[in-house]
Amino acid sequence: MSFLVDSCLMLFSQVLFFGGGWVFFLKQLFRDYEVHHSVVLLVFSVTFSLSCTMFELIIFEILGVMDSSSRFFHWKLGLYAILFVLIAVLPFYIAYYVIGNIRLVPQGQHVRVLIAFGAWCASLYFFWRIGDPFPILSPKHGIFSIEQCIGRVGVIGVTLMAILSGFGAVNCPYTYMSYFVRHVTEADIQGIEKRLLQTLEMIIVKKKRVALAKRESLRQASLSKSSGGIWSMLKNVATGSSTENVSHLKQETGALEELSRQLFLETVDLQEAMDRIEYSKTFKGRYFNFLGYFFSTYCVWKIFMATINIIFDRVGKVDPVTRGIEIAVKYFGIQFDVKFWSQQISFLLVGIIIVSSIRGFLITLTRFFYAIASSKFANVIVLCLAQIMGMYFVSSVLLMRMNMPPEYRMIITEVLGDLQFNFYHRWFDVIFLVSALSSIGFLYIAHKQAPEKNMA
Repeated sequence: MSFLVDSCLMLFSQVLFFGGGWVFFLKQLFRDYEVHHSVVLLVFSVTFSLSCTMFELIIFEILGVMDSSSRFFHWKLGLYAILFVLIAVLPFYIAYYVIGNIRLVPQGQHVRVLIAFGAWCASLYFFWRIGDPFPILSPKHGIFSIEQCIGRVGVIGVTLMAILSGFGAVNCPYTYMSYFVRHVTEADIQGIEKRLLQTLEMIIVKKKRVALAKRESLRQASLSKSSGGIWSMLKNVATGSSTENVSHLKQETGALEELSRQLFLETVDLQEAMDRIEYSKTFKGRYFNFLGYFFSTYCVWKIFMATINIIFDRVGKVDPVTRGIEIAVKYFGIQFDVKFWSQQISFLLVGIIIVSSIRGFLITLTRFFYAIASSKFANVIVLCLAQIMGMYFVSSVLLMRMNMPPEYRMIITEVLGDLQFNFYHRWFDVIFLVSALSSIGFLYIAHKQAPEKNMA
């Protein structure tokens, strides 16, 4: 009876997560597009639901919700389901819709399915080869064990997580801190707006000249039909010079239009910088400025610790909560129930990590989709983002294991299998360090190239 109640609870929560993914898809990702293929919406919502279910089971593990046998069963069921979606379902449908957008391929249903199946087999081969260079498994695992799939998904997902984390750790303080805001005055904006208006006036004048020259050319052509001889020769010479003049005017107009586009973009940038300056003076702006300094300190500390971990081949053995409690008891002499507070603080920490991960990833997902989406390839892009989302969340569970006390790690270790967990943490540090340093270099160059003052 207890197993049935636990299963009903999990089913209810999965329906809620499925509905959340459905609403996010329609209201955020596809709000500017019409859904022509319901299977894309269905697969995305299922992937989102299964991903959130794993995070839910982590919280249930800390709080002791449901029987341990029920949690283990649903861990296994959810893990097998999301691996099936990530390895079998999503790659096949990605190939299917990509082939549907290729005109050279016959668009018969059976032909598309056969070609998509062949592409899926090729992707499965390359997916399997990904794990060969990495020490992700113990030698005792067979080729068809679940650890083989989790290990390879973990390599891809941890790489994506580290890249996003490295860029986010650098870009967040760069975005929040008022120190990096361009120094702009009203005179700068007025000056470039004046240049833009002058350029537009020159474009209008030259386009008028082009129109007049074309009208004159047509008039000369009509006169040539009723005259000949010397008059015709003189008319042809005049027409030729007029044509050359029109060509020259068109070149000048094109150059001015390109200049006007650049001036318009610069005007928008200056206006956004002015808005940021005004925003930084508000209470909310000062709050985010403080957060920027906090995250910049965190970024420096994270880069330093990643460097130390890489140089000394170090992996943390104790979760941050337990380590903090040990320091409080040992150095400050604070006496309290270690087990109780370890559970409560672990729940709070893991909850914050889960909410931040889901929220941050969905925001990034939405921005990335609108940056590259088109009506023709929208379905393919959504399926690719669903693939990334699933791998990202599976890898989050794999890395989150280290943030939990040992008694809560056991079930995750048992479910995920005998993986080389230390490798994933070292790999995350390496990719995070490369991503963070690359982001610092990129943002430094972009910030230096941005002009502080407009050109006269």
